[in-house]
Amino acid sequence: MWGERGITGVQLPMSSEEKTRKRILQRNGEVTEASPPAEVQSAIDGMIELLAGKPNDLSDVTLDLDGVPEFNRGVYDIARKIPPGKTMTYGDIAKQLGGVELSRDVGQALGRNPCPIVVAVPPACSRPGTSLAASPPMAAVVTKLKMLAIEGAVVNHTPNLFD
Repeated sequence: MWGERGITGVQLPMSSEEKTRKRILQRNGEVTEASPPAEVQSAIDGMIELLAGKPNDLSDVTLDLDGVPEFNRGVYDIARKIPPGKTMTYGDIAKQLGGVELSRDVGQALGRNPCPIVVAVPPACSRPGTSLAASPPMAAVVTKLKMLAIEGAVVNHTPNLFD
């Protein structure tokens, strides 16, 4: 999804186009389908390349997060600056925002991330590391491992979710 100032939301593909569209409507209400402007199409192409295994940090993607709480925007800003292949814990991000006691808030912000892949893959995130056991949806764990492998991080096992 996009607005005049950039990407406002990203929906990762689900098991079918119908499920993906339904999820978009659940999260955003009625939206109008339209052909994306060139900048948005470039962002879409970058995400598709990344999911296909081509490294791309998506740092050039312009986000419009005006409707997102300020704390969450701070979390997303830090997460976007983590170099590809590197990890950071929720606690590390929390320390940058004021204190390790904000770790749970960081996790919640990432769980509400409107732009997965561009910022991170919820409920954990592709660059910031956390215990995989703390990431209940298996698809999220698989996606996290896939993204870390694409970014060049050392990963013991990377399932073929997108092949």
